[in-house]
Amino acid sequence: MTVAFQGEPGAYSEQAVFEYFGAVETLPCESFDDVFAAVTAGKAESGLIPIENTLAGSIHRNYDLLLSHHLWIVGEYFLRVRHCLIAAPGVQKSEIKRVISHPQALGQTVGYVRANLPGVRSEAVFDTAGSVKMLKETGDRITAAVASRRAAELYGMNILEEGIEDDPENYTRFLSITPAPRPCTSEAKTSIVFSLKNQPGALFKAMSVFALRDIDLTKIESRPIAGQPWEYMFYIDLAGSTADEHVKRALDHLAEYALTLRVLGCYPRHRLA
Repeated sequence: MTVAFQGEPGAYSEQAVFEYFGAVETLPCESFDDVFAAVTAGKAESGLIPIENTLAGSIHRNYDLLLSHHLWIVGEYFLRVRHCLIAAPGVQKSEIKRVISHPQALGQTVGYVRANLPGVRSEAVFDTAGSVKMLKETGDRITAAVASRRAAELYGMNILEEGIEDDPENYTRFLSITPAPRPCTSEAKTSIVFSLKNQPGALFKAMSVFALRDIDLTKIESRPIAGQPWEYMFYIDLAGSTADEHVKRALDHLAEYALTLRVLGCYPRHRLA
């Protein structure tokens, strides 16, 4: 089995692939668009994409890609993100003059850098694992990268300190996407997207179909509709399966108000231990 992910080998997304799928082949992709394209074209049986982080919020590009591609969400996984300060072998923390990483990783470690590396400047690059790869290729001995333990091990670099994130409750939620849906027999979550008429009470009526049936909404996200200023698509994650009668009735009820309605997937719900 081949699973596509965005980033260089050693990225957190690849770590999530191995933790979720086990021993599989991975297909690194330069962009999220490339992940969707790889799964659509059959280059990978599945893709694993980040959709939100507990500190940085939603990854909006992937919401848009879920809408523009006819792929199905078939699973979710929560990855605990532990950032490491990584440098070339033999380099001491006192020698570091610059820290590089993905903007989100830099934002999640800004307190650590200020407190432990005074005067060191931060510089954003395209990828966490890619920042470690850059250190390896350039031989830079005054720059450190913020990335995963796996990235340090993969590129033969040294971990100066581990667990440098400012908030330990740092999790990224990933979604598994495939060309076809799969039956969900365990505790389920369903993701949908819909649009509404821009009129008073429209969103209230839409939300009421779930409230009336005591259906728990675990996530609500809105995204602008391209070419239609101030019009939005609404993405909702709800507890329950499309096979559940009360969920079926809620979606049928919602269809009475919605201009468009699409089920993006029904999949086993991941809970933190």
